[in-house]
Amino acid sequence: MENKDVKMPPKTRGPMRGPGRGMMPGEKAKDFKGSIGKLLAYLGNYKIGIIVVMIFAACATVFNVVGPKVLGKATTALSEGLMNKINGTGGMDFNYIGKVLLFVLGLYSISAVFSFVQGWIMDGDYTEAVLPIKERNFRKN
Repeated sequence: MENKDVKMPPKTRGPMRGPGRGMMPGEKAKDFKGSIGKLLAYLGNYKIGIIVVMIFAACATVFNVVGPKVLGKATTALSEGLMNKINGTGGMDFNYIGKVLLFVLGLYSISAVFSFVQGWIMDGDYTEAVLPIKERNFRKN
């Protein structure tokens, strides 16, 4: 027999987890457009460095994306050679596989150089551009 007078507590989803729980909302800028304008004007001195960093980041990304596609050619040649060996119709073309692997090594090396130069430029620009702003704001408070 069911008692309809007994009230069950509402079901909850458990304790809140993840970032942001219990955090207060951030303070809104009084003049957002003006602040962005000042920031862009200030960063205008570093426009060349920012553009170069964006180009280097894009190039490093392209080389990292192309690498596995080229590596797939070596994997295909290896598996086809193995199947030919099993069937007795041929063998593996280690010269081709070696050339593809050297090419992939070159791609990843170029990507690493682009990433290094990007980080090096960003480190210099960060030091010159952002640290003075932080120091000025620290002295204000």
